[in-house]
Amino acid sequence: MSDRRILSLWFPRLGAERLIRRQPVLADQPVAIVEERQNTQVISALNGVAQAQGVQVGQPVRDAHAMCPGLLTHTRSAVGEARFLEALQRWAGKFSPWVAPEETDALVVDLTGCAHLFGGEAQLMQVVQDDCTDLGLTVLMGLADTRGAAWALARYAGRAAGSDRSGDAIDQEARATRSRAGKRRHWTKGGAAPPVVTRSGDVTRIAPPGQTYGALAPLPIAALRLEPETTAQLGRLGLRRVGDLLGQPRAGLARRFGRGLVMRMDQAMGSAPEPVSPAKPPDHFAVRMTLPDPIGLTEDVMAGIDRLLPRLCTALKDKGKGARRVALHAHRSDHAIEVIEIGLARPSHDPDRIRPLLELKLEEIDAGFGIDMLRLVAVQVEPVHDVMAVGHMQAGAAVQARLNNANALDDLIGRLGARVGLDAIRRLQPADSNIPEKSQKVLAAAWSKPHEGPWPAPVNPRPMLLWHPEPVHAPDVPRLPQTFRWRGRDLVRLRALGPERIAPEWWLDDPNWRSGTRDYWVTDTEDGQRLWLFYAHGGAMSSGWFCHGSFA
Repeated sequence: MSDRRILSLWFPRLGAERLIRRQPVLADQPVAIVEERQNTQVISALNGVAQAQGVQVGQPVRDAHAMCPGLLTHTRSAVGEARFLEALQRWAGKFSPWVAPEETDALVVDLTGCAHLFGGEAQLMQVVQDDCTDLGLTVLMGLADTRGAAWALARYAGRAAGSDRSGDAIDQEARATRSRAGKRRHWTKGGAAPPVVTRSGDVTRIAPPGQTYGALAPLPIAALRLEPETTAQLGRLGLRRVGDLLGQPRAGLARRFGRGLVMRMDQAMGSAPEPVSPAKPPDHFAVRMTLPDPIGLTEDVMAGIDRLLPRLCTALKDKGKGARRVALHAHRSDHAIEVIEIGLARPSHDPDRIRPLLELKLEEIDAGFGIDMLRLVAVQVEPVHDVMAVGHMQAGAAVQARLNNANALDDLIGRLGARVGLDAIRRLQPADSNIPEKSQKVLAAAWSKPHEGPWPAPVNPRPMLLWHPEPVHAPDVPRLPQTFRWRGRDLVRLRALGPERIAPEWWLDDPNWRSGTRDYWVTDTEDGQRLWLFYAHGGAMSSGWFCHGSFA
């Protein structure tokens, strides 16, 4: 007999109670969480007030509002619920280090060898209940030798096995009752809702060691984690309790219902292994140093950083990670905390690249009456892949020189970003577009890679300076004028190159291109200017001549 003990924690109202924790004013109101299933909005979670008024999980929202006019509905946040379940997983680590999520609203805990630390299994479950009450959460628990049995006790303990036959199932009723049953409407179509299933408070949810069969036998068949179709078929055969099923020949069950049914039975009884695999905790990179006496000089703080930074970088390197953002926490003697944070253009675990950035922002720290603890934290980390140079000596030297140049640019971006912010440093990337304004993309230098190779040469000359098209006073004809007036000056054309016709993108409504197709000319004037003029043939706006840029 195995000595494993598994605890299953089910939070049936997780979505609604997570919302109520954020908005306590909703505690006395009927609250339901709504999600979309097959183009229909249904209830995914609700609180006790809404359930007491007859609202059911899985019920369409329109029917729920008809039953409970004051029902408050909120859209489900699957990501938020997953993060909340992760927080509960960290909380459950106080009972055992082996905690894993189960489905989207439950946890499974391997309590083997841990219950005696809390005075026994009953006392441990009472601690769980008290903690969940303090957190404002409803929890149902089951404790048994196997994971399947614990799951069954958490969800079905105290529930009697019933028949799936009802008056709404017309084909199952006698002819005398079909006429009456045909007049009844299903609760999802406006009929009476099914009765609320309640559990008594003194239900035993602990299966003593070695007594899994006795604990599971009176439970409904659904407690074996079967598919609804399989549960319904077994019910039609008169097998409604787990005890009824366990006494049947296994070969016949496997032939008729598949090996999945037999596997669930073996998992519940412990014949098939079902381990608890806890999720790996995320890597956390932080180092600290407590000082015997408070310090306040910049040199002293830098000396502390020089002792902390190599340790942090070593931990990052061992995990194949590089820091993208690093924070320095300076704990003052008056219990205040001064924080500075720096960002790097590329993830790195090289202390020589992180240290100058911290030194640049060290002046922002107010030492006050002195600093008695320093703490370095890698706030954001990313994988770093080392590149090994291969080939003969000359090729390896060329590769190393290229890498050194790239690192020098990254160091420059990091230094400038420490002063003005990384988002303020931009770089241009070529874009595949004939529209002059869209021939390049503006990207944040710290979050993008430089363009490889030479800049694509345009088919026709492009000016160095572009601005919003400015009107040019000239005759409204598509022929390039000999004289024109621009910015209050009369200019005379010396020579010109063109035209180059550019049409707007027909799939986009660009307000700057509502003037229609344009004919561009590279125009030299007698005073030495080279301008980029175009004639707009007119679209949603009137036609005319404009100046779009200058060849500096």
